[in-house]
Amino acid sequence: MKNLAVALLNSLLLCAALAARAELTIEITQGADNPTAVAVVPFAWQAAGTAPEDVAQVIESDLTRSGQFAPVARTDMLGLPSTQEEVFYRDWRALETEYLLIGKASPQPNNGMRLDYELFDVLRQTRVFSGFESGPASDARMLAHRVSDKVYEHLTGVRGAFATRLLYVSVTRGGEGNKDYYRLTMSDSDGARPVVLLESREPLLAPAWAPDAVQIAYVSFETGRPAIFRQDLATGKREQLTNFKGLNSAPAWSPDGRTMAMVLSKDGNPDIYLMDLATRQLTNISNNYAIETEPAWMPDGKSLLFTSDRGGKPQIYRYDLASKATKRITYEGNYNARARVAQDGRNVVLVHQQDGNFQIAVLDLVTNRLVTLTSTALDESPSIAPNGSMVLYATKFGDRGILAAVSVDGGAKFRLPAREGDVREPAWSPFLTAK
Repeated sequence: MKNLAVALLNSLLLCAALAARAELTIEITQGADNPTAVAVVPFAWQAAGTAPEDVAQVIESDLTRSGQFAPVARTDMLGLPSTQEEVFYRDWRALETEYLLIGKASPQPNNGMRLDYELFDVLRQTRVFSGFESGPASDARMLAHRVSDKVYEHLTGVRGAFATRLLYVSVTRGGEGNKDYYRLTMSDSDGARPVVLLESREPLLAPAWAPDAVQIAYVSFETGRPAIFRQDLATGKREQLTNFKGLNSAPAWSPDGRTMAMVLSKDGNPDIYLMDLATRQLTNISNNYAIETEPAWMPDGKSLLFTSDRGGKPQIYRYDLASKATKRITYEGNYNARARVAQDGRNVVLVHQQDGNFQIAVLDLVTNRLVTLTSTALDESPSIAPNGSMVLYATKFGDRGILAAVSVDGGAKFRLPAREGDVREPAWSPFLTAK
């Protein structure tokens, strides 16, 4: 029993160490012009002792990270109201505050927590919005993210995407035998609460979310060659979907979750295939002499985008499932690849080569206007937030691989380096269903 206890303790310590190494930190590098001044007052804890989480700090960080809000420093606050009766508008006008958020955090039965909040328009001296979120106390950060989502939506008219999650691959160099460690990691949208889903001495690539965010898919080299796996997040159960010779890569779930697009070279050339996940039947939809890769579904599920060099250089093409017609959609520049589509079906983020640099750009499918969002030299693997507001991507900072984000208008930017090692291959989750 003693040995078992020691083994269990060592296991827990190892998990904690892995999570610490995989954790991302936020470094805001640019905000939007004329951000809205908002004060997020520390939530009053309705019990003895201290609250298990500073939820107001989480909310403030969320709003700041969007680039559209400038927080009022806590040290400048002239009061800490938690009810409407305690709000004195003159105090907040003196700080040039436009909006004020106050709230209370209360313990609930069965280790639960409830957050009650109120949003005030300081200039109009009115309460404009109120609500509450409840759930397990251990999920306090996610409850705070949901409050952030409601505040963000009320003030911008756009659904918030703070209560979402990220997938990414972290790499620690020079492990035992001088071999790298690859860790597939899931975290909150701000990089907090990382959980290592899979650790391997062989490369892990291309994580992708199922549309219901209950499962994920990825590429693992654990069998000695690339293979596509899917994994249930609740149970950890894994299933290998492909085992063909050559490439097995770039899994992408259809919007209805029934089909997975992927890249296979089992017949010689890398082509785009569709797999019926119920029957495992495969359909080749490109079947071209060129290299076809990086499929991405349009939100309506009626067509896909993919990268092809059939015109001599990598460009983005669109395949219509009904007509089976393929149409090129990018023409600006000699290199456009790795397309990812916003939920509105209009904006497409991609990797665009400009002046020898690989940068993140956004293409408007209605106007055909392409705008470069980043200015660094080696940006890759863009993933767009489910509300279409931010793009997460992998890049280099110094000699390290990090994640970074930019708003689709280019106004806000921040970095998410890991505490240790490199990070790459980000994937932003769909909207999550509150539990």
